[in-house]
Amino acid sequence: MSIYEFHARDIDGELQSMKKYEGKVLLIVNTASKCGFTPQYADLEKLYQKLQDKNFLVLGFPCNQFKSQEPGDEEAIRNFCEINYGVTFPMFSKVDVNGEHAHELFKYLRKETSGLLGDAVKWNFTKFLVNQEGQVIRRYAPTTNPLSIEKDILELL
Repeated sequence: MSIYEFHARDIDGELQSMKKYEGKVLLIVNTASKCGFTPQYADLEKLYQKLQDKNFLVLGFPCNQFKSQEPGDEEAIRNFCEINYGVTFPMFSKVDVNGEHAHELFKYLRKETSGLLGDAVKWNFTKFLVNQEGQVIRRYAPTTNPLSIEKDILELL
């Protein structure tokens, strides 16, 4: 099994197959616009700009499950990200990452990186590194600066 078996709606509402990203290293992140970690958008964009020509993508999945820190609709999210952080990496429609309504992709990401304390996503800006074959390599905490992940990404490229 790999992430390529899943689909998700992009920020414009169009259903996208994750197979579209086959052959690329991915950093999948659950995001929010009103979170203490929101400034990470800037470093996620820097990482994306620096490595996109080497088959690397950041995929942002807005989530409103943590203290309602992503209350807006998709248009508001897109505008916020573009205006405040110049985000150009692919963004998706809002999803749940935990619970019975969790998106199937996040259920898979969580299962593949579960530990002694379970598999739940603890907060916004949890990051999942995926290799070119769609296998989940590692989960990073919300506090992990995206730029510090560059060395792990380069090892996969």
